[in-house]
Amino acid sequence: MTDALNHLVVDGNEVLELKLVRTVEDIGNDETSFGPEMCHQVFGENENIFGYSDLHIKLYYSAGSLQTYLGIQYTDKIEPSKLGGMKADDVEGALRNVLAPGYVTNLDHFVNKLEKDQHFKPHGQLLHTFTVTPDNGGETRTFQVYYCETSTSGFLSYHQRLQTFLLWYVDAASFIDVDDDQWTFFTVFEKYQSSDGDVRYATAAYATVYRYYAYPRHIRPRVSQVLTLPPYRKMGLCAQLLQTIYSHFIPQTEVVDITVEDPSQEFQRIRDYVDAKNCETLPAFHSAKLSQGFTTEMVNQACNKFKINKKQTRRVYEILRLKCTNTSDKAAYLSYRLDVKNRLNAPFQKKKLEMKKLQKVLKPDEYAATISSVGANETQSRLSSQYLTLEEEYRRVIYRMEHD
Repeated sequence: MTDALNHLVVDGNEVLELKLVRTVEDIGNDETSFGPEMCHQVFGENENIFGYSDLHIKLYYSAGSLQTYLGIQYTDKIEPSKLGGMKADDVEGALRNVLAPGYVTNLDHFVNKLEKDQHFKPHGQLLHTFTVTPDNGGETRTFQVYYCETSTSGFLSYHQRLQTFLLWYVDAASFIDVDDDQWTFFTVFEKYQSSDGDVRYATAAYATVYRYYAYPRHIRPRVSQVLTLPPYRKMGLCAQLLQTIYSHFIPQTEVVDITVEDPSQEFQRIRDYVDAKNCETLPAFHSAKLSQGFTTEMVNQACNKFKINKKQTRRVYEILRLKCTNTSDKAAYLSYRLDVKNRLNAPFQKKKLEMKKLQKVLKPDEYAATISSVGANETQSRLSSQYLTLEEEYRRVIYRMEHD
């Protein structure tokens, strides 16, 4: 029976089609389509959808205001009466739970909403305008970053539609509590001209930042969610967005430092790049000082000038020191590797000291069991593996710095 039903089970990632639609012509243009990276947060852990033949889910957004169309097509759907009560998955129900209210299921209605998109203007305060010229010498494109708070007129209904993209591209994504006025929002739009010469805006990326309280009268902004939509990736938008966030908060005297909540490897790499580019301009990070080791002067200058915390400053130091280390000089390269490995090994050295203290108070069999459970003996090979992974990440950051 199971084998006979296999053709009715599909991977949700393969049948879901997304679009950012600027014109009616985009609707029928396959080149404007893109897919999700995951769908388990909507369709369940195995990401499968059951009960349909030739299922195709269309989730289209108007490029500016993100008015939403949901189309669900299939050639056949199982009948419970013929399969012992087995029901097809409720696809629209699953999507209805996460999509913002007001989405349409009639394509003509969506086209009508699309026509109104020409009047869309970004919400909030314009903070930064920049241009991107493709490496292949294509046409230069203009982007703008806007700042909003929960009180910004009209923004929250737009944000309801925007945040649905998180489900397809950010693992363990959650919708934020917009009743909390400490949330702030940074949105990136492409500013372009339509075929009739009008100025239009298309949503490209966004970030949310929470202003945490810090005693006694300070705040610690924490970058929470960051997403660049697939059609706009590999264009440097995220680095520009992060720098704009910095430029917004750094002048505020009540800001202690700016942190990031559980960054992905990709975002950490962008953060490292932006921070290293900034700190490279500081006297404490000149090459002559980098070779002498990590200093309090570096911590103070990075915090005072760019509101970077101590942990991130240490990463920046290691990146910039590697950048100016002649790896053909065996002594210089060895000195660098030992410096980084000592930092990586510090938590395990601390654990060893704790274990020595435990040994004095525990019985031999209890101590042996404790060692087994916490894995106190960190091997040299594991430390070397950690280091090599880290150096590879650092080299990717350095490569980008050198090829800007």
